[in-house]
Amino acid sequence: MKHISRRQFLVGSTVTGLAMAYPQITRALSIPANVRTGTLEDVEHVVILMQENRSFDHYFGTMQGVRGFSDPYPAPVKSVDGVAENDVFTQHNTSQPGPKHIAPFPLNARRHFEHMRVEGTPHSWPDAQLAWDNGRLDHWPDAKQLHSMGYFEQQDIPFQFALANAFTVCDAYHCSFQGGTNPNRLFLWSGTNDGLAKNGGPAIGNSHDNLPEKGGAADDYTWTTYPERLQAAGIDWMIYQDMEDNFTDNPLVGFKAYRDAAALRPDANDELRKRALSTRTLAQLKQDVLNDKLPAVSYIIATAAGSEHPGPSSPAQGAAYTADVLDALTANPQVWAKTVLFIMFDENDGFFDHVPPPAPPSVDPQKPDSFAGHSQISTLGEYHLHTSLADQKQEREALKARPYGLGPRVPAYVVSPWSRGSKVCSEVLDHTSVIRFLELRFGVAEPNISAWRRAVCGDFLSAFNFADPNNAQFPMLPEPYQDAVRAATYTERTLPPVPEHPLPVKQHIGQKKKCPSLYNLEVTEKSDEQQRLSKIELHNRGSRALVVHIYDRLNLDAIPKRYTLAGNNKLDAEWLRHNGRFDIQLMGPEGFHRRIKGETGNGQIKLERQRNSLELSTTINGLYYYVGQSDKLIPLPSNSVVTIKPDENKCYDITVLNQEKSVMRQFAGRLPS
Repeated sequence: MKHISRRQFLVGSTVTGLAMAYPQITRALSIPANVRTGTLEDVEHVVILMQENRSFDHYFGTMQGVRGFSDPYPAPVKSVDGVAENDVFTQHNTSQPGPKHIAPFPLNARRHFEHMRVEGTPHSWPDAQLAWDNGRLDHWPDAKQLHSMGYFEQQDIPFQFALANAFTVCDAYHCSFQGGTNPNRLFLWSGTNDGLAKNGGPAIGNSHDNLPEKGGAADDYTWTTYPERLQAAGIDWMIYQDMEDNFTDNPLVGFKAYRDAAALRPDANDELRKRALSTRTLAQLKQDVLNDKLPAVSYIIATAAGSEHPGPSSPAQGAAYTADVLDALTANPQVWAKTVLFIMFDENDGFFDHVPPPAPPSVDPQKPDSFAGHSQISTLGEYHLHTSLADQKQEREALKARPYGLGPRVPAYVVSPWSRGSKVCSEVLDHTSVIRFLELRFGVAEPNISAWRRAVCGDFLSAFNFADPNNAQFPMLPEPYQDAVRAATYTERTLPPVPEHPLPVKQHIGQKKKCPSLYNLEVTEKSDEQQRLSKIELHNRGSRALVVHIYDRLNLDAIPKRYTLAGNNKLDAEWLRHNGRFDIQLMGPEGFHRRIKGETGNGQIKLERQRNSLELSTTINGLYYYVGQSDKLIPLPSNSVVTIKPDENKCYDITVLNQEKSVMRQFAGRLPS
């Protein structure tokens, strides 16, 4: 392998003002991939570090080039107290003392360092469902407390920003489950929470996060986990953890096979005890790397202080732990050159994220036995239809038949020699996507993953460049340990002051290089002879299934409709018009947005794709258009065609309207790669 010299590395840096990187962390960027085949087969080791309890907006809402606080088309919410045209960035506080309207606000942890130890928020099945509100996303302060809207900035968490800017950050990675730690971790380690209640589930709480003798539920989970499948297939795997200090973050302790192994029962599989329930710290991980004995699949479970969880940990302490992981993995350059490290968070705690999670359609309360939307993919196992005997405290009758997920976005990084160079991956992902990647690489299938989840959530392949990975410029990482030591001196958790009035939220200007787009959705307006309904055709021209959220902006009390379209398929959707008026907002993956507003008999406005450009036309007189967030109106003559080029990432953003804004069409998204 040809190494990048330290001088070349520093000259190629695109980030200034950061402290000099630790040599080991610098090495994570400077060691090139060991390219043998130019394919996924070049990956010989996959390492998985799942951290705790942060949302994507809470960490990266201000980061340039991702779907963050400058999202031009957030989901709408019902207007109250005279505030017009609200969106999810303005949340209503109806149940607690304090401001009535709350927007995301900075925690200012660099100036008030005690806010690094910000208090956690509720993060269980009931309050997560209440905040999500069947897709309305409008009860965050009520369900999660006011400071759930607080966020960190680059100066607060420089290591996390630098890591994301050095490698690939995922801005459409969702936790698997609307709730807390253990159910989400079950999806990572087994692909399911046993939604059909066949093997000790469904899991909706943390009842099984420990062995019975240490307080875990006495009854066992009995479905097969993915490590068991790896072992049966002869794939080497290991969990690195301190069994005396793993913050009860090992979900395998709830399963009969592992409990039998821990108790040394006759006929138990002792390999499960050795690999999953024994202490192997980061020091052992480093030694295994140095000795070229890193398993094919490794899971890392952090200590409480290293977990990044509010309370015992903090972003600063989590940064130091992550740096130690990189230190261990890069100790032998020959090993790192063929290793992928996935870092993700199990759930969002209660911290706000503005992107509606893809989910199966909600049950329509106005129409028994019907749904607000439709799925062309089987949703078996994705609804809470069975009472959880072990998690009774989490049960609420009003939440029966709710979808389990997906949950809010959480931070996720792809750190490897094949994912360097400050990229953003917008493939819809969840915890089962890690298993999907392992399936592809090692050929070990996981049948626990539901049909709906397998269709909608990806496999991470779009985040990698296997063909030409060693041609990139790399920024530096800061030294994280000083902040970690300082954060550890604050023994009390803090509650930040909440602004009396909503503050404008913005993210850094600029773009990132985007990974390939996997989605190809088209929307066509359809005529209705009686002019009572708004009709549209949704056409998924791509091979990847996708979820479309549709909000009736004239009736935001209604549950948003959600449609899951199978690959290369189409369906029709319709709404009642309101005295001849309609105003519909559609949202999909990769920032896909359509707004269709008008009145009966307005005529047609079309946007058609022509290879690498777009053609805009209308049959209506008196319309204008503008591109991006410009306010410069350009006349749009009827019965003519205007050609519009997307940007360098193939993104487009076009608004068409009349002067009164009674007619409007908005088109935004990204052309398929």
